[in-house]
Amino acid sequence: MVLLMAGCVCAVAQESLTLKKIKESGVMTLGYRDSSIPFSYLDERQQPVGYSMDLCMRIVGAVRQRLAMPNLQVKLTPVTSATRLPMVANHMVDLECGTTTNNAERKKEVAFTITTFVAHSRIASRRGRPVLTLADLRGKTAVSTAGTTSISMLVDLKTTQSIEMNILVGKDHVQSFRMLETERADAFAMDDVLLHGLIASSRDPSAYVVSADALSVEPYGIVLRKDDPEFKKLADDTLIALFNNGQIQSIYSKWFESPIPPQQINLRLPMSRALRRVLASPTDSSRVSDYAS
Repeated sequence: MVLLMAGCVCAVAQESLTLKKIKESGVMTLGYRDSSIPFSYLDERQQPVGYSMDLCMRIVGAVRQRLAMPNLQVKLTPVTSATRLPMVANHMVDLECGTTTNNAERKKEVAFTITTFVAHSRIASRRGRPVLTLADLRGKTAVSTAGTTSISMLVDLKTTQSIEMNILVGKDHVQSFRMLETERADAFAMDDVLLHGLIASSRDPSAYVVSADALSVEPYGIVLRKDDPEFKKLADDTLIALFNNGQIQSIYSKWFESPIPPQQINLRLPMSRALRRVLASPTDSSRVSDYAS
């Protein structure tokens, strides 16, 4: 029986390049973000925590079981909006555990698990000088973060829809928000849940407002490399099990409806209808229409 089990593990590892790499190295590498509250960010001990990190660690547990490696090591590697996809594609990280939107263009380079969150891109601005619509962007300075769908959206609005504005690019979300905070920028375009996290942890949360109108729909998934269906199936099956047994509800509540480290802020964001539909009918679709409210 032991020999049969060992043979089974080897067969699986040969089918999956990712599992083969993990089996041979004894290490599974997770890419994390340092300021994507509450998905992947650093706590008071400078350790990555968050909703996406919890989901990735569940997948690590499934890999340990599949490969019969209870002592499998986990290596945590920082990534940015600009480096996250290349680091997955080049086998530097096995899973990217952040806030990456699943879209058709990115699927040319990497693969995504089933959707784990549905965000909407909106605009944050200072309450005294609100920027609440696309029309309000005319003549303003807008900022977003390098390598995100939001920066691409701003460029598209300027070039194809003739909305004249000055566009600044932050290296990460913290720098982008700092430009809004110091009034170098009039508006910060980013996914709404990230904007709420940054505002809640700022010096004066009451100083900011987020537009009600959504500029786009952003389905998040955990990123893994292309052309490895066996590894993707393992990751998807792990997440679907969390959806089906209800554990995803407690994980969501932990990060979106409860005080979170290091400042014990509570985002008070109930689960959206779009995400509830995903939990009931899991999908890895990149089509925006599949997430319509």
